[in-house]
Amino acid sequence: MILRRRAPQPPQPAPEHPGLLLHPATPGSGIEPGAGDGAPPRFTDGPADVLLRRLELTVRRRLDGLLQGDHLGLVPGSGSEAGDSRTYHPGDDVRRMDWPVTARTQVPHVRETIADRELETWAVVDLSASLDFGTANCQKRDLAIAGLAAVGHLTVHGGNRLGAVITTGERVDRHPAMPGRLAAERLLRSVVATPRATSGRRGDLAAALETLRRPERRRGLVVVISDFLGDSDWERPLRGLSTRHELLAIEVVDPRELELPDVGLLTVVDPETGQTLEVPTGDAEFRARFAAGAAAQREEVAAALRRAGAGHLRLRTDRDWLMDVVRFVAERRRAGSGGASR
Repeated sequence: MILRRRAPQPPQPAPEHPGLLLHPATPGSGIEPGAGDGAPPRFTDGPADVLLRRLELTVRRRLDGLLQGDHLGLVPGSGSEAGDSRTYHPGDDVRRMDWPVTARTQVPHVRETIADRELETWAVVDLSASLDFGTANCQKRDLAIAGLAAVGHLTVHGGNRLGAVITTGERVDRHPAMPGRLAAERLLRSVVATPRATSGRRGDLAAALETLRRPERRRGLVVVISDFLGDSDWERPLRGLSTRHELLAIEVVDPRELELPDVGLLTVVDPETGQTLEVPTGDAEFRARFAAGAAAQREEVAAALRRAGAGHLRLRTDRDWLMDVVRFVAERRRAGSGGASR
């Protein structure tokens, strides 16, 4: 189908879809970024350190206490916390003798220790050109960084380590897994400072996933943060990772990728190919076909993630993203499965 440009039309009143043309938190719009809409900070609006601090305080205030108890690790080992006593068996370390119990029972006992369980989390963050888009409360790139901040807050404790692989399509940056909150904060600053991808360059999520497969990492948690648009060549390496790691996929979505408003003839540009297309959003049949195609595409993504055995968390730029994280973690806890919480 060939779309022809219409003749110039007289100016029309602004459509009742401000998120399509003007970001609600755009300077000059009269709305403070992130004010009451559950949106993460927009990292183009000010110094990264200040905005990251605001994000950290928001995440800490709303997610603290969400996870209770120790993480169930995959590699057990001896620890330092005292556990139960049991009868001594030849070969047991005599330094772990439980003398009070031995004296009371007149039978040699040793004190067991609770295994220290350490989790190594790797985040694969897609910052390709398609993430530099947003028509609601923030850009998808901002939401991807916020998702990484939440993952760090929920996993970095008790000696657990967090590392990241950042891909833009032009470059792949690897940040080694390090323990502690300070290391997680340094990682977030590095991700925010990652240069934006130039227009016309496709992302390569599959290549970033392959960097975690070869060489093999210790067993742990792999979190993939992406919009999962374009080719589905990422499914095979993701399924390969599932044989060794727990998987969590965080899908970042903007509402205009799911449905189009009626705003007349609209010019759209694919940021990863540079292709320009005019779409007749005033045509109700066209909008219905677009919504059906978008829904089918998202269902294909969800099916591919299920086949890979990954937990699936969807974050939208027009929703309170932290509430979506809370609901997801609560559901995973009730289900007794892995993902971001266990």
